[in-house]
Amino acid sequence: MVAAAPLVAQSPPADSTIQRWITERVTNGYATGIVVGVRDRGRDRIVAAGGAQRDGRPVGAESFFEIGSITKVFTNILLADMVLKGEVALEDPVQKYLPAGVTMPSRNGKVITLLDLATASSGLPSLGNNMAPKDPRNPYADYSVQQMYEFLSAHTLRRDPGERYEYSNIGMGLLGHVLGLRAGKPYEVLLRERVLKPLGMRETFIVMPSDKVARFAVPHDADLEEAFPWDLPTLAGAGALRSTTRDMLRFADAVTHRDRGPLGKAIAFSIEPRRPTTSPNMRIALGWHVREANGRSIVWHNGGTGGFRTFLGFDPATGAHSMVWSNSSNSVDDLGLHLIDSTVARMRTPPQVNVAVPAETLREYVGSYALAPGVVIAVSEAQGKLFVQITGQPRFVLWPESATNFYLRVVPAKVRFAADSTGAMTLTLDQGGREQRAKRQ
Repeated sequence: MVAAAPLVAQSPPADSTIQRWITERVTNGYATGIVVGVRDRGRDRIVAAGGAQRDGRPVGAESFFEIGSITKVFTNILLADMVLKGEVALEDPVQKYLPAGVTMPSRNGKVITLLDLATASSGLPSLGNNMAPKDPRNPYADYSVQQMYEFLSAHTLRRDPGERYEYSNIGMGLLGHVLGLRAGKPYEVLLRERVLKPLGMRETFIVMPSDKVARFAVPHDADLEEAFPWDLPTLAGAGALRSTTRDMLRFADAVTHRDRGPLGKAIAFSIEPRRPTTSPNMRIALGWHVREANGRSIVWHNGGTGGFRTFLGFDPATGAHSMVWSNSSNSVDDLGLHLIDSTVARMRTPPQVNVAVPAETLREYVGSYALAPGVVIAVSEAQGKLFVQITGQPRFVLWPESATNFYLRVVPAKVRFAADSTGAMTLTLDQGGREQRAKRQ
């Protein structure tokens, strides 16, 4: 069991300190904009830096962000509420709620239950193998319910249900879908009636109302290029919600004061750790992850879409909680955890580097570099920027420190170009303390 919420919450750092930390991340090019929300001795504190909404104003307390996979904890509070009211049971087979003609995969006589979906232990992969988006910039938008059903009916499990933790977006999307089927209502309608409305969350949506769009933060990818919003019509329960810091502070108040409110019992039920994960100090509750280290538990979830990264967490023993929203897709988990537990290391971001390298110099590095058998690093140039793409991975910008030395923002890695003794161009990848050299083909 997770301990009950305390009477007095731990104080987070001063606003001026938080402001300095997030401003550093914006000015050095790690993030476009960041909003931090905490509750200190019953008072909401919100600190923001950088970014822009659709209307051009900086991001702030009322800006809308895609919260991504934090949606999963809402789906599981809905599940907990339905369990406690006797509408479903954790041990129910998922098959029980699917239409005739749809077959859930099973293995060795073991079927996938609602608990398996809720604890990422179903044996289902992250996504269906029949996902082929027409527009990769909005990859879930055209994935249909029929495609999900076809995937489930044809899929062969690699392990028994309940055997092992394996993060699954299609599994959590399926959970939201079957809860809607059980209630006879679309997921968004059900979630609003059973969770959002009781908690007083009036600015949390899947489909943004037209009069709210101006406050939607402009999404950016890891290289701070403008990205596309994501739509998840079929897998809504896995990551479709958009919300504001102000509204999510209402949610944080509910989860840290579970002794009151209409969903207190469901929230308490949802945060009980139930199964191990693949990390030694982490267990999973219903959707929530529970980090157990240094004698403390932190209940948390993060989120990531094509242009947003988010974090929400709290310590049930102290009531300390934090949320961090960024409208660029570089992780903010370290900052969110540090704001709850100062023993968790906060990432020291590199200093800002702003070196202009002529396009003709960049073009000298363009080509394919053989890193290992079957692994090629493709280097390209466009509009005065250098890009790198490793076999099987997305393309990322290389940011210059000098005319020959570059770094990536999406991961802590550096790339160096030089001509060898024969005049052939070489690339050296420095990542994780290991240098790998590749010659241009």
